[in-house]
Order: sequence, then structure tokens, then C-alpha cells
Amino acid sequence: MTQIVFTLVAYLIGSVSFAVIVSWCFGLPDPHTYGSGNPGATNVLRTGRKEAAVLTLLGDAAKGAIVVSLAKRLAPEFDLSEFTLSAVALAVFIGHLYPIYFGFKGGKGVSTAAGILLALDLRIAGVAFLAWLLAIAVFRYSSLASMVGAFAATMGAIFLLGWSPLAVMVLVMTTLLLWRHRGNMQRLLNGTESRITLLRGASTHQAPSVDEPRSREAP
Repeated sequence: MTQIVFTLVAYLIGSVSFAVIVSWCFGLPDPHTYGSGNPGATNVLRTGRKEAAVLTLLGDAAKGAIVVSLAKRLAPEFDLSEFTLSAVALAVFIGHLYPIYFGFKGGKGVSTAAGILLALDLRIAGVAFLAWLLAIAVFRYSSLASMVGAFAATMGAIFLLGWSPLAVMVLVMTTLLLWRHRGNMQRLLNGTESRITLLRGASTHQAPSVDEPRSREAP
């Protein structure tokens, strides 16, 4: 019963969308209603409020890190197994992707996954970050870098932890993250995905304004 409670609470915390909360605090439109319709830091950045985007990114990462850190700390006291810890980590991630508070329309999970990995194992997080950084430098596609980083995290988890419940959790998390990026994959194949400019920190394609209706991209 304790394991179920921990997992359920993790999902409910993961369902908190910082894109929506931060946008409300800054008087910005609901991120579901413009751009990609994705409640994440990248879409919030389309409003031109960089501080709002940064706070969204930090909030989404923090909820993943805090939930996993607390579960690890409380594991001895509540006799939580590695399987339960894995379930808790996956639950907070799924909460971000499919939040119960917002009609199950959530983000793509990159920031939350990063927070989970940081709390789970710094070595795995380091592998993912280096892969992400290399992909950004070489290809300049934020979405591609995120997917490369997720794939690297899975390889790192399997190498460092073997086929443990935690490694399997990272594999499932990566699979879900890739699924949420299927629209980006199609645009990469079509050559229509926006690239980022490292020197100016802006996309080489003009970002949609907040007055533009949301695209057909899945959130």
C-alpha cells in the first residue's frame, strides 16, 4: 500500500505544469493556446519572456529531482524497493506528460527527465548532458539534441546499472520522450525543423507569436 501511495503522489506532483503556473504569474497566455501548444519552456519562450521560460525549465526539472531525491531518502524508512523507486520516478515523468489537472495534455518531458536523472545518478545525467551538448554543437537542433541525450542516458544506465529496474525505467522514459517528439522527428526528416543559432541564442526560423493559433503538432 505504501508503494502505491508513493507512486500516486509522484504522479500528482508530476502533473503540476510550471509552464501554466509561470505563465499565469507573468500574465501570459496559456501555453496550450499558441505556438506548438506544448506546455514547456521552449513554447513559453515564444512569448519573448526569457525569465518565464527559465523558471518553467527549472520548475519542471525541480519537481522530478525533488520527488526522486525524497523517495531515495525515505526508502530505508518505508522499505521501498528499487522497483518502487523506479515506479516513483516513472510516475512523476508520466505526470508531466499526461497531467490530470490539465486534461492529460502535458509537455514533452525533457526538463523533468533531466531532473530525474540528476537525482537518480549523476553519472547517467553527465552522460546524457555531454551527448546533448555535442548534438547541439554539431547539429543545432534542440529537439534532436534532446533525443540524443535521452538515448545516451539509456545506454549509460544499462552500462552502469545493468538491466536493473532503474535502468529499465530510464529505457521506458526514453521511449516515451521519443514518442512525444514524433512530430519533431517528422519535421527533421522533412527538413522543416527549426535550428538554433548558438551565437544569438535564437532560432533561424522566426518563432510564432503568442497571437498565432497553436499548430497541429502534438503537445
